[in-house]
Amino acid sequence: SIWMIGGDGWAYDIGFGGIDHVLSTNENVNILVLDSQVYSNTGGQASKSTPKGSVASFASTGKTTYKKDLARIAMCYPNAYVATINLGANQAQTLKAFKEAEAHQGPSIIIAYCSCIAHGIQGGMENSLKAEAMATKCGYFPIFRYVPEEEKFYLDSKNVNFDLYDEFLETQNRYRSLKMLNPLQAEQLLESNKQHAMKQFERLKQLENL
Repeated sequence: SIWMIGGDGWAYDIGFGGIDHVLSTNENVNILVLDSQVYSNTGGQASKSTPKGSVASFASTGKTTYKKDLARIAMCYPNAYVATINLGANQAQTLKAFKEAEAHQGPSIIIAYCSCIAHGIQGGMENSLKAEAMATKCGYFPIFRYVPEEEKFYLDSKNVNFDLYDEFLETQNRYRSLKMLNPLQAEQLLESNKQHAMKQFERLKQLENL
């Protein structure tokens, strides 16, 4: 059993070429991406996984471009197992994804939503699991699985409530501080973040029905 484990800075940015190469092969290799949406190990700089409107180093007034959709890119390879997971939102789905990835005789990639101190979670990191649960509940980070053996996409996010989206952003200082740091663009950036998430979720629902 071979696993490669790294953060989003590695998977989305500096190591993406290697990720893409592994997924294009038929090698039985598994990849786990710990997606904190910033370069956590080097000071919280913005990465290609940083969502629009998020405040981070090198995006001090809010990132103005969209997050890279690594899962969608990975699903361009029909032989690759692809899943997004969120331990705080659904532990059973997390375990199922790991078991399916391990059983798949070919490349697999699991993208895991990871809370980070750079998120500035209201109440501190002791509330990280609660924040993770809300991230999936409000549609900010949907969880799903693509199983090549079945040629089937499973949208595991159920009862998503986008009415909670703004409330979730308010619990994260990376978004809450935007209104002070960039008051002229804050509303537009955060609304664009939400609308993009809603469109992405509609696309996922379409994939499930294929």
